[in-house]
Amino acid sequence: MSLAEIKDAVEALPPDQLAELVSFICSRENAAWDQQIDADFGENGRLRPLLDEVREDLRAGRLDDLP
Repeated sequence: MSLAEIKDAVEALPPDQLAELVSFICSRENAAWDQQIDADFGENGRLRPLLDEVREDLRAGRLDDLP
């Protein structure tokens, strides 16, 4: 099925089914985002050094509260 066919099918959906599809797509997108965050900040993640630095700054009292 092509993207054009999918778009046409989506256009033909009644409002309740469109809402269900939107919910499904958002759930998938949120799950993918959560997985990426877990990977980035995990033990060997690319952003782990930044997280460790921020935690150390917090412990050392080098960060101020936002106004």
